[in-house]
Amino acid sequence: MKLLDYIVILTLSLLLFTAQALAISLDQAKAAGQVGETPSGYLESVSASPAADTVALIQDINSKRKAEYERIAQKNGTSLMAVEALAGKKAINNTPLGQFVKVGGSWEKK
Repeated sequence: MKLLDYIVILTLSLLLFTAQALAISLDQAKAAGQVGETPSGYLESVSASPAADTVALIQDINSKRKAEYERIAQKNGTSLMAVEALAGKKAINNTPLGQFVKVGGSWEKK
């Protein structure tokens, strides 16, 4: 390999590592009050103008949740809305003190 190839590989590796290091985890986002649980069974940003990594996190987790809710609904012969509502209720009930949940359309800190 040529020197340029090594430099390109090294640069790409560093960029990948940096992106992963800067990405926020769900636990971190919840603890920081950036993300909260909703009765719909999905996450939402507590802030009206969330950071890009928070938006990406919410979208990623919500798409995975929806796929799982659809699987559960199909397996149990029930509606997606019923599974989402039950999941939302459980998520809110299991949210630790100090984190945000949406109740009646407003954010509340448990």
